[in-house]
Amino acid sequence: MARGRLKAKIESLQQALLGRVTDHHRFMLRMHLEHYEQLEVMQGEFTRRIEEKLAPFASEVELLKTIPGIGERTAEVLLAEIGPDLTPFPTADHLASWAGMCPGNNESAGKRRSGRTRKGNQWLRSALVQMAWAASRTKDTYLAAQFARLSVRRGRKRALIAVSHSMLVIIYHVLTRRTPYQELGATYLDQLAPERLTQRLVKRLERLGHKVTLEPQKAA
Repeated sequence: MARGRLKAKIESLQQALLGRVTDHHRFMLRMHLEHYEQLEVMQGEFTRRIEEKLAPFASEVELLKTIPGIGERTAEVLLAEIGPDLTPFPTADHLASWAGMCPGNNESAGKRRSGRTRKGNQWLRSALVQMAWAASRTKDTYLAAQFARLSVRRGRKRALIAVSHSMLVIIYHVLTRRTPYQELGATYLDQLAPERLTQRLVKRLERLGHKVTLEPQKAA
């Protein structure tokens, strides 16, 4: 019953079981194995039930799967929590506020205080954070670039919340417009403000002790 890398360690496994496992241990192992098999049967039943209930919404599942970081199971969680019909939410901001993915607005005497998000829907929030983490590990995507940029300045946790918010906005538009997600690319944020990016890179080089001279590239 060894799997994966343990297949190459059969002899070591046999030696480990000699003189170290009593009848009671074998009894407990058998009980654990039977319990595990029962859970697998239950998981199969739940999976079939979910597929049956979500069959009318197969197109919505496929639309959600076009978004980086969202797979079959996470798409099912999204539909279970927010539903396929988003008309109760006039805008994406209303949905983000209901889900608890908007920064708090705590300002007094012109000073901004805590910007913590409220609790909102904890199941949806948890799923969004998992999706954001998966999206942050994709290659050459807008969401991964957003996470990389924000994590440097604000830390990984806040960056994940920001990416989760962006994903929820994307989810809203994908479901309301009934169109697949259109990837913007990893350089989209840089293209919005190329002058600002240039200034930031120049300052970084100058802090490293370099003298930078910029010369426009001649058109081919």
